[in-house]
Amino acid sequence: HEAVNEWQQSLRCESSAEKMLFLFFFCCHCVEKNGLTVVQCMSRNLEKIPADLPTDTVILLLASNHITHIPHHAFKELHYLQELDLSNNDIKTVDAGAFQGVFDSLLVLDLSNNRIKSVPKEAFARLRAKISLSNNPWHCECTLQEVLRELRLDPETVNEVMCHTAVQEEYAGKPVIQVLDSGINFCNFHHKTTDVAMFVTMFGWFTMVIAYVIYYVRHNQEDARRHLEYLKSLPSSSQISKDFDTISTVL
Repeated sequence: HEAVNEWQQSLRCESSAEKMLFLFFFCCHCVEKNGLTVVQCMSRNLEKIPADLPTDTVILLLASNHITHIPHHAFKELHYLQELDLSNNDIKTVDAGAFQGVFDSLLVLDLSNNRIKSVPKEAFARLRAKISLSNNPWHCECTLQEVLRELRLDPETVNEVMCHTAVQEEYAGKPVIQVLDSGINFCNFHHKTTDVAMFVTMFGWFTMVIAYVIYYVRHNQEDARRHLEYLKSLPSSSQISKDFDTISTVL
């Protein structure tokens, strides 16, 4: 299986003036259409994005595989890439620099039907592509809100971008855009949560200080009481003077 995967990753297609079709057993194939290179890797049981893709690739179809991760600089050599289909995979993580190198060229990006819960803000930075993020188990919180604010979402699937979970449970199961359009600001919840945590921490420290002060005062009170009892147990100066007079008289 590993040998097949390595073979799959070794794909290279060459362009020519004529339409050419390169088929590989259990692998991708390339089609040149109207002078544009289309790389088709759909339903090939791929577990990661193929390496050494043709640098003149314009359309890359990677749908319906078992890809779990989009690494840093995954497409950095594909400067002509306009359409990227990664739908129906098992993608869980997207690195911050996953799309570096295709910011200016990419026009369509499909990440629908994956397992993405969150992405770093930098992952989609500067992308101008129309993006589909539907049918992922999104966790609705401040970072996702900030990511979506900068994206050009596919209008046909935008209402299918759902809150699978959320910082406030009442928003789970609702379309993200609908929640945000209602005026909800997930970043406020984030700040409130942070403030509560800080308050709890400060309260804990304050309680410890008060407990120490009480212990210190009580401990000193006990010492003072024992010292006072000791002083009381000593004979007074007047009693000593009387005893001295008595002794003098007897003598």
